[in-house]
Amino acid sequence: MNNVKTFVLMAGLFGLFLLVGQLLGGSSGLVIALVFGSLFNFIMYFFSDRLVLKMYGAQVVTAQEAPELHAMVDRLRQKAGLPMPTVAVAPHEQPNAFATGRNPEHAVVAVTTGILKYMPQAELEGVLAHELAHIKNRDMLIATVAAGIAGALSNLPYLLMFGGGRDDEGGHPFAQIALILLAPLGAMLIQFAVSRQREFEADRVGAIILGRPTPLANALIRLDDFAHKIPMHVPPAVAPLAQVNPLAATGGMMSKLFSTHPPTAERVARLEAMMLGA
Repeated sequence: MNNVKTFVLMAGLFGLFLLVGQLLGGSSGLVIALVFGSLFNFIMYFFSDRLVLKMYGAQVVTAQEAPELHAMVDRLRQKAGLPMPTVAVAPHEQPNAFATGRNPEHAVVAVTTGILKYMPQAELEGVLAHELAHIKNRDMLIATVAAGIAGALSNLPYLLMFGGGRDDEGGHPFAQIALILLAPLGAMLIQFAVSRQREFEADRVGAIILGRPTPLANALIRLDDFAHKIPMHVPPAVAPLAQVNPLAATGGMMSKLFSTHPPTAERVARLEAMMLGA
């Protein structure tokens, strides 16, 4: 169901892109937006591992430097049917973790020093299984495509200044103004909704990799608690990669719509439903 929802959201995002591009710039608008948006996000996707590690201040660690962590990742990645990812540690006191890389053969699993300090082993395994699930599901590619379309929508009006605008006479000025104002917001909301569905799916697949959902459910509760107690200073662009967004604010429905992660309580409830066989 998470994958179906992701497909519907991605189709909606691409449909919005086609509509806006056609109304604002005709066929030339579509081409300009797609080329520039895709080029920028392809660069980000291809070099994501190095860029993200740098932004988190993370360092790659060898099996000799972190034998227990490497052994844990190696054991879980075999259960997931994945090649061994690069392992890294980020110097942050807040317990957290993230995965990046353009494909399973170039993947990185990173944890913070705080998670190694505060997280029980069983829960740490749950966290790592979740990150390996992101790799298995190729969520970096999905996020890149969603970001590419959303970014192209946001920059389409500016790109059209250099592309000559519409190539026909069927423009609708009021509709164009409304789209310029509302389309980027709509694209961002869909992009965030895609991200939330991928987190739900990574929870589900992570629990399957681990063989039981309880450790991950407990880990999410612990991570959420620490996120409100210990700050983590990372660039907003890479904060959504963390298992619990370190910069996310709590709030009501509006906050949820603009969140890259589902509420922890919902994630835990779904994992508990797996325990009950629902």
